Amino acid sequence: MKPNFSVRKVAFSGVIAAVYAAVTIALSFISYGPIQFRIAEALTILPFFFPFTIWGLFVGCIIANLISPYMLLDIVFGSLASLLAGLCTMQIGKIARDRVSMKVLACAPPVIFNAVIIGAMIAYIVVGTDNAYLFLSTFAISGLQVGFGQLVVLYAIGLPLLINLPKSKAFAKMTQYLGNN
Repeated sequence: MKPNFSVRKVAFSGVIAAVYAAVTIALSFISYGPIQFRIAEALTILPFFFPFTIWGLFVGCIIANLISPYMLLDIVFGSLASLLAGLCTMQIGKIARDRVSMKVLACAPPVIFNAVIIGAMIAYIVVGTDNAYLFLSTFAISGLQVGFGQLVVLYAIGLPLLINLPKSKAFAKMTQYLGNN
């Protein structure tokens, strides 16, 4: 049995990492904080088609979060949110890549994981955990804010990419060049 590894896939994942980090850092004024529109998150749809891109997104998020105002916590938990979202998006893509309903569903994991994980991280940074009521109310607000930003990016940019990318000649060439697994 041939292993599911190739230099092309590693290189492509490296390019995804670089693009994710570069776009996030270039748009840092809207990429960090409780109200964020991290445009690079539109790339989180890629594991739907190319599961190996999960690692590029994960590394790209680590690099982008090196300049985060939340520092080490964002490097760890922000990247974890991206990794978990990528794994779920990949699983959804394995179910049925040609159904629009699956593409709509595939945009949800980055929204949910970031709302919960980043919302909790921001609440922890802002108020700590000494006062449960204050933590939970801050978590609810921060989670909704982060989730809203993710929702806008994923459904305004990511979903059209999911629907239209497979129709492009570039996608056909990428799929042929990289394989589709």
